[in-house]
Amino acid sequence: MSVTALDPTSALVVIDLQKGITGLPSVHPSDEIIARSARLAAAFRARELPVVLVNVTGGAPGRTSASRPGGTPPAGWTELMPELDRQPGDILVSKQQWGAFHGTNLDLELRRRGVTQVVLTGIATSIGVESTARAAHEHGYHVTVATDAVTDLDEAAHRNSVEKIFPRLGETGTTDEIIALLG
Repeated sequence: MSVTALDPTSALVVIDLQKGITGLPSVHPSDEIIARSARLAAAFRARELPVVLVNVTGGAPGRTSASRPGGTPPAGWTELMPELDRQPGDILVSKQQWGAFHGTNLDLELRRRGVTQVVLTGIATSIGVESTARAAHEHGYHVTVATDAVTDLDEAAHRNSVEKIFPRLGETGTTDEIIALLG
């Protein structure tokens, strides 16, 4: 379903657009994802709607079959991309898991502001963005994903999230469609 509406109390949630992740090879160029996310952030700020900037600073414990990077990340790895133009009123959420809700104050910050809908952008579509979309849906938020402002390291995983998962969790639309709905 294409995006049909934005609640008056919507928030933009930008996932993991940080130096250590945007430099990885992805399906769509990271600079395009950053630019579209920055456009959305500016549009939300202009309407005095919350902008949440999320970065990942670690990983969840537990065994996995897939190998994980070891050691200490390089300096600056968690720094948000400057193009996002972080403002004093933005909400910063640092997470240790894939999704931005578990183990953070994101739900509390959104509820304090009366937010009923979240618009999601970022990297990686099938990991951080999808995990956050699932949790937002489970927390009762209306969910919209800006499909041209997300990308993944894996094309099949990206496509699966955009085509099969996100439509079951909410609505999807382009950056331009979302900005038009902001009015």
